[in-house]
Amino acid sequence: MQKTPGAPARQYRYYEFVMAAFVVVLVCSNLIGPAKISQVELPLWGTLTFGAGVLFFPISYVFGDVLTEVYGYARSRRVIWAGFAGLAFASFMAWVVVALPPAPFWKNQAAYEVAFGQAWRIALASMIAYFCGEFVNSFTLAKMKILTAGRWLWTRTIGSTVVGEGVDSLLFYPLAFWGTGIIPDEKLPAVMAFQFVAKVGVEVLFTPATYAIVGWLKRAEHEDFYDRDTDFTPFSVRV
Repeated sequence: MQKTPGAPARQYRYYEFVMAAFVVVLVCSNLIGPAKISQVELPLWGTLTFGAGVLFFPISYVFGDVLTEVYGYARSRRVIWAGFAGLAFASFMAWVVVALPPAPFWKNQAAYEVAFGQAWRIALASMIAYFCGEFVNSFTLAKMKILTAGRWLWTRTIGSTVVGEGVDSLLFYPLAFWGTGIIPDEKLPAVMAFQFVAKVGVEVLFTPATYAIVGWLKRAEHEDFYDRDTDFTPFSVRV
């Protein structure tokens, strides 16, 4: 389906719910995920160390794929901006709450700072990487949908994630950690590569669920948007 110029914007039953789910996952990925480094032993692989945030970001990309595939780039763009605003607000408020002087009898300030006290550099790098990666993901999927005439959904969900997550990883890790000593500079390429492969791998595993959600939403909303005449500028919230 394609929007007729001058026609009023359509109303959808589930668009706001998908938007809310996307923003919740995004905020959780930045508030819950970064504070914990996990390590597991895998057969044939050995010791695997990773940041817990890797569990969240692929889910946000699944929601991004669903939004663009069903509702189109312009509505996905609104959600990306909503997520950016939510992420900025959560990061700012986390900084404010951590900075508040603790009561003398409250002994958990150090633990609280570890959990929620992201450095400004990491928070800013996260927002820049998110903004660029999500828009590249949505743009790529919208263009691939036209090129494939709506066929082979898996090619554009995985293909757009490869490009979007690639941009995200290439921006976030150098901006957040280069020269800080938190992660040795010589280790950054390996960390970036693993995080990228892990995120794309989760997207591949979620492909059956993505198919099910997309199919259900298209039937429920009577919508299958093609961005043939869309203005792809990221700096707008107009539909």
